[in-house]
Amino acid sequence: MLTPKGRGSLSEVVFSSLRSSTPDWRAALNTLADDDEDLQITLWALYELHYQGFEDADDRLEWQPELIELRRSLESSFENSLRDRAPSSWPDGEFADALFTFVEEHDGPSLAAFVHKDADHEQALELLRMRSIYHLKESDPTAWVVPRLTTRTKAALMELQFDEYGGGDPNRLHSELFARGMDRCGLRAEYGAYIDDVPVEVLEENNAMSLFGLNRRLRGASLGHLAAFEMTSSIPSRRISQGLTRLGLPAEMIGYYDEHVEADAVHEQLAVRTICGSLLDESPHLRDDVFFGAFTCLDLEDRFAHRMLAEWAA
Repeated sequence: MLTPKGRGSLSEVVFSSLRSSTPDWRAALNTLADDDEDLQITLWALYELHYQGFEDADDRLEWQPELIELRRSLESSFENSLRDRAPSSWPDGEFADALFTFVEEHDGPSLAAFVHKDADHEQALELLRMRSIYHLKESDPTAWVVPRLTTRTKAALMELQFDEYGGGDPNRLHSELFARGMDRCGLRAEYGAYIDDVPVEVLEENNAMSLFGLNRRLRGASLGHLAAFEMTSSIPSRRISQGLTRLGLPAEMIGYYDEHVEADAVHEQLAVRTICGSLLDESPHLRDDVFFGAFTCLDLEDRFAHRMLAEWAA
């Protein structure tokens, strides 16, 4: 994957520096983002240096001090905006029941319901392109959290991650299943292929997972995000599978969503009761962050759904 296209003053300077043999780090540090889209694409690229990197950027830039300083500044701004969107207090009572109720009572627009009954062929393909930014690196942001956990929580998270990574079979990795489905749909299956096409809402969704996963102090938010993601995946996956079947999309793409219908029904209990539950048994002070992570997952998905449904309606 090459560095993405710039979307404003900051990203243009940073991406030019990433590609240059004589980078101007001072300019990168002194340039302000034009808007949230400029900030988010820059932050996404700085995070990507810790994943698979870019073909046109030196791997040693992963730990370039000026880029780490810039990333910390951008992610601080992003975290503040996420916390500003969140409620000022969280539900009381027994944790698992409180989180299940919190998620169940969240009322937002459903892209899965639209795909199930109303989406046309091109709209379904557009959604797959948008989703590819995450699904082609599926579970990688959560993997950062593993060494930050103690024994019980680590073991429980690895049980879930083992499923996500195909149970040891490289052909069954969820990211590989999605890539094969993309290819059969006639879409580009390369990692990050559609980054220049996605809106800011997709960047925010992906950046939130990296923010939580790459900062140990936010491990509670990362696992709360994971729990909400798993809790809201099984039924929507069934609806999307049925919608893609209605539209006649390839079996490989439908199979990706079928894989998540059963798996995520099990994973939601594991994520809430065992992973988050054991975390809070040992670190009860992280309870608010777990709820914050869960809310962020739901809120960012709502924002993306509103964006896509509005564009399709227009």
